[in-house]
Formats: sequence, C-alpha cells, structure tokens
Amino acid sequence: MRGGTKTGAKIAARHEARLLWAGNPGLYALLQAARHTAPIQRFPRLGWVVTDPLLARRVLNDAAHFGMTGEGGVGHLWSQLFGEEMAQFFGGPRHAEVRARARDLFTEDGAAALVERSQGAHYRALAERLARGEVVDVADSTRVLAGRMVADLLGLRLEEGAGDEAYRELFSAGERLAALAMGTTASTVLPAGVLHRARAIVADITRGVAEGYRTAGADTILGRCRQMGLGLPMTRALATLLAIAGTETGASGTSRTVALLHDTGQQAALLADPSLLPNAVREGLRVATPAPVIGRSVRRDATVAGRLLRAGERVLVLTYLADNGAGPFDIHRPYVPETRQLWFGAGRHLCLGAAVARTQVARMLQTLTASGPYRIVARRPARRVLVPTYASLLVQAA
Repeated sequence: MRGGTKTGAKIAARHEARLLWAGNPGLYALLQAARHTAPIQRFPRLGWVVTDPLLARRVLNDAAHFGMTGEGGVGHLWSQLFGEEMAQFFGGPRHAEVRARARDLFTEDGAAALVERSQGAHYRALAERLARGEVVDVADSTRVLAGRMVADLLGLRLEEGAGDEAYRELFSAGERLAALAMGTTASTVLPAGVLHRARAIVADITRGVAEGYRTAGADTILGRCRQMGLGLPMTRALATLLAIAGTETGASGTSRTVALLHDTGQQAALLADPSLLPNAVREGLRVATPAPVIGRSVRRDATVAGRLLRAGERVLVLTYLADNGAGPFDIHRPYVPETRQLWFGAGRHLCLGAAVARTQVARMLQTLTASGPYRIVARRPARRVLVPTYASLLVQAA
C-alpha cells in the first residue's frame, strides 16, 4: 500500500468496526457472519443475502424480478408511511419521469453550484478556524452542511436568524426517522406505534414544504414537483425521502473519509499529489459504504448463481461487504470495475445525488488539507443509528 502502512489499515479497520457496532449491533453481527458464507446464501428469518458485487449489481438492475415495494424492499417502508401512491411511485413510470425532470440539478456542474451556494461559506469558515489552530468538529459540520444542502435543494425557508441550529434540527429529524427502521432487517412491516412516531417526525421535517411548494423556483425539487403536477401529499413524501437520502449518507461518507485518510497515514500522499483527490473520495465512499445494506423483495421466481429465489422471498444486498472485498482504503487504488460505485446503488434507483456526495467529500478534504495535514484529536461513534457515522470527530491542523 503506497502512501500508507499495514498498521494504518488495521487502525482504520478497527475504527470502522466500532462505528458499525455502535450504530447497529445486529447489522454488525450480520456482516461478520456473512463474510464467511457463499456469495449468495439463504439466512433463516432474513432471506437471501448477497455479498458479491457482480451478483449485487445483477439483483439491483433486475427490476422485473426484484422490487422495492414488497416485504423486504425499502419502498415497502415508505409505502406504509405515505400510502399506496408512494408504492406506485417506486414501481411505476412516474419515478422515471421525476428523475428525468430533476437530473439537470444533479450533474457535476449542478452539484458544484449547489454545494458552493449552500455550503461554500461554511467551508471557508472551517478553513479559517483550522488556520488559527482551533479544533473543529467535522461530524457536527457534516450535519450542518447536509441540512443546508437539503434545504437549498428543496427550496425550504427555515426560521430567520436560527443559524446553524435550524440545519442541525433538520438533520436530527431525518436521523430520528431513519432510526425507526433499525429493526426492519428481518421484516419491513412497521408496527402501528412506530408508524405513529414516524408520521410525527415527517410532520416536523416537512413543516415548510407547503409554502415551498407554492413559492419555490424551478431550480428546486419542490418547484419541479409543482410543475409536474404532483400533489402536495406526494411532494411531502419525496421531500422526506430526499431529506433522509441527502443527509444521513452524505454526512457519514464525508466524516468517515476524513477519518480513513488520517488513520491510514495517506494524507502525505494526497498533499504531495493533489490529483489523487478523486481517488481519495472514491476510496472513502467505497470503504465507508454509508448504505451498507439494500433490501429487495423477489417479485417473480429468479435464478441467481444457481440458486432459485422464489417470489415473495427477501434479498439483502450487503453492499458494505461487496465494496470492501476490493481491499482496504488506498488512494492509489485504480478504478475497480466490479464495484463501479455500488455504494450509490445500481439500476433505476441509483442515487441521483452521487455527484453531490462526491463534491461534498472533496470540498471537506480540500478544506482540511488547505494548510497542510490534519490530526484527529478525539472521536466518538454515533449509537443506535441506521447509517453508521461519527457523533463527533474533532480535528486540528497538525
């Protein structure tokens, strides 16, 4: 491993393991068990578990046989929360139409403009604090930045004068909602009490959506929803989905990449050759894989790697293992075609905000290394969260 050491890789692996364990002990146990099984294996009570990147991509690309809205699919959770219209959206043509109408907002240029507009001032303030020798909490910054980005993209107007706290609250609400899915690995059927709590959180997250739906410009998601004639209930559902997808995974991928670059001792290589930045971003997202598992339901009988999967069964794609099979974090690692950005999913539900995520991670690394290397002063994993991440990650210029 050029630019790092085997010791550094072991240190990084230990910290990642702690994050996974603290966030979701059940998921950590599943990942540990699945390391020693076949590429596709049936687990009692869970269904089929896939750990091979090529098989994972095949499942995620095959919408004819594997769906999101049946038991086991993530869309099943959202359809219980928002009704049959949401279930039809995940499996119907409207989903493709919404993605097509919003795609220009998520191009590389669009992502760069969005990140600069919503987050640029925060990055510059972080750089100034680091230059003065201050300790900054990268994990807290990622929460604020994620909230700012989602509010901007949706066209939400948060309380005047609330400052960063309003964006922390937006992130926190999304985190609480995501955490309600913690117990759905074995079944995606939500109890009535969980649904009641979830709907209360949704009301909090979307309290500004009605106004945004009326007034947001065409360069926002809410504005596009209005133009397309999507009703306010469906727009609330999509806003909630974006608030989760655009905050939890982005914050996790950013803070964990910062830690991986530090723990593996590869900062020096990046500082010596800034052209390695895209590699560092790609490797950070690959190793962290903020969405470590993706669920699907079997819609029709299918044969995968010689195994017959019956309609009604469940599939868990362990993207964390599929991605990490390529090896530890290494900014000199060339593109791995087998994984091919599997951390963003695959198929018709590939993460639309992939360019935004890459841009955010890159901006954070550029900010932290602007004046030289940084060191991690202290860290604390987040506990009982759906997406493994840091509760705090204190960094100072080295």
